[in-house]
Amino acid sequence: MTRIAVDAMGGDYAPGEIVKGAVWAAQDYNVGIELVGQTDKIQKVLDEISKKGIRSNRGGYFIKNIKVDLSKLDIKITQADEIIEMGEAPGVAIRKKRNASIVLAVDAVAKGSSDAIVAAGSTGAAMASALFGLGRIRGIERPAIATALPTKKDPVILIDVGANSSSTPEMLVQFAMMGATFAKNVYNRNNPRIGVLNIGEEEEKGNQLVKETYKLLKENTVGLNFIGNTEGKELFQGDVDVVVCEGFVGNVALKTIEGCSMMLFKLIQQEFMTDFASKIVGLLAKPFMKRIYKRINYEEFGGALLLGVKGITVISHGRSSSYAIKNAVRVAKEAVESGVNKKIFELIQN
Repeated sequence: MTRIAVDAMGGDYAPGEIVKGAVWAAQDYNVGIELVGQTDKIQKVLDEISKKGIRSNRGGYFIKNIKVDLSKLDIKITQADEIIEMGEAPGVAIRKKRNASIVLAVDAVAKGSSDAIVAAGSTGAAMASALFGLGRIRGIERPAIATALPTKKDPVILIDVGANSSSTPEMLVQFAMMGATFAKNVYNRNNPRIGVLNIGEEEEKGNQLVKETYKLLKENTVGLNFIGNTEGKELFQGDVDVVVCEGFVGNVALKTIEGCSMMLFKLIQQEFMTDFASKIVGLLAKPFMKRIYKRINYEEFGGALLLGVKGITVISHGRSSSYAIKNAVRVAKEAVESGVNKKIFELIQN
């Protein structure tokens, strides 16, 4: 059975939502869970689950309590005395706090008691812990964060969305290789189409970084299906499977997309409440709105995969609910079982 180590103390709603999501995933996806954190607080949440089940705000509406029989689930607790807070410098914090929950969660994978990590706390701490605790895949200069975004068709993989504030063209080519491997093995994309995020489609457009990246990808000898530049407006058309960019640009794009999608959804909800006729229309439209929200809700995708390290690390949103954590565990399980790291290594060596 695949076992996932979960940093139970990371995230805005830890440990409650984190533990509930992990238990929910154990029940739905048949995985073992190693909850890493303060035992007394974790046990308190587990006791609550035993008595009341799990109540989750999924897709903007409540699900009835999900009954859980903990005796049938493979769940263990690993004590961690310390927590790395969001405001702490990641590199300094993981050296000073060797008993922090994220550090011990990474150690669980390094020592083999778990197969992957899910963390919703400090992204920097998760990245630093994974990099130092697990090491890079040989041939990868820098790890990169890959996340799935909704489109009109199938989700697109955007890489890098924050691991590197500056990159070289060679690094972006490696991101493309890792993103393509992820798309192929986790999202079942045959011969994934790869684009470079740019201000125009033409080869001569953009800064020096993207021009050089375009040239290297065009000349690639490892069989990548490079289709050219991708403008921001084309991200959601579903005509490309992997979009490559440096981490600074990717993080700005990701957060802009999140904010814009949520604003538009809230505006639509507000319009349905303006008068009696609007409320009637809104009531009739509720089933359709739920389906749309499900497609654009970041919780459905669970988390972003840190590619390029020797171990599966899924980084979830800081405000992740139990439903988001459940899906993050699913992403981790799929990445482990698909052997994505081994396939990245094989592609890089070619």
